[in-house]
Amino acid sequence: MSDSPESTSDDAGSRRWPLIAGVLIAIGALVIALVLFTGGDDDTESAATTDVATTDLAPTSTEPAVATTQPVASTDAPVETTPDTVAPEPTTTDAPDTDPDEIAARDAIWPWVESPTRFTDPIDAAESFAIDYIGFSDPVVGEFQAGDNRSGEVEVRAGDVGPWTVVFVRQLTADDSWWVLGAVSENIAVDEPEQGDVVESPLDISGSASAFEGAVDVELRADGNGEPIYVGFVTGSGAPERGPFSDTIEFTSPGVGGGALVLISRSPEDDSVVEASALRIFFG
Repeated sequence: MSDSPESTSDDAGSRRWPLIAGVLIAIGALVIALVLFTGGDDDTESAATTDVATTDLAPTSTEPAVATTQPVASTDAPVETTPDTVAPEPTTTDAPDTDPDEIAARDAIWPWVESPTRFTDPIDAAESFAIDYIGFSDPVVGEFQAGDNRSGEVEVRAGDVGPWTVVFVRQLTADDSWWVLGAVSENIAVDEPEQGDVVESPLDISGSASAFEGAVDVELRADGNGEPIYVGFVTGSGAPERGPFSDTIEFTSPGVGGGALVLISRSPEDDSVVEASALRIFFG
């Protein structure tokens, strides 16, 4: 008995469904595979992107370290130049005695630094000091006796007989001119003040002396002043041996500058200078 058309059609349909299902399953599997493959690429790209970003940032993160070390090194330069910027100012530029010769000559009593007088011969310097500064009249001036190649002494006496006054001279300046540092006498010695002391009023003086009736004139002189700023006397010994003396003198200060303490023994006959001692002082 032959199959009916309806039965044959059902059998054919039954056989096609498995085929269709297989195709659908294959298509689904292909879609899933594509999705998975595409997702894997995204992850790889993401991972790659992350790696690249991290790699790019790594050198950048080291830059601050390098940068922070540079300023430290650069701050050393100013420190090295500091001594040049804090060098002492030449404060003596505006001072009245900036000339090195004037500074050196401050140790001298004669001639006055401000005067044009200069001596090329030590004997001339000693003689001028004896006559023009101390007040000797027509003294006997001895030979120059050298102490070293720039200093020495010259003896001065009031006459052919009598005590010597020793005048100390020295070349203090670049022009090799001669200056008087002071004078001493065997019969007049000063203990106080000392050579080069800075003094003010009242001033204590002391020493020992031998003179007629023990009287010794005391004069305080300021540089550039022809007249003493103080005149008085002290009493030592009238005997051949020196006797002590002391006194306190008051005076009006001439201001900051140099001067001299001068002690003079005079003749009882005509009041002329017999001998003298003089030492350099400074007024405070």
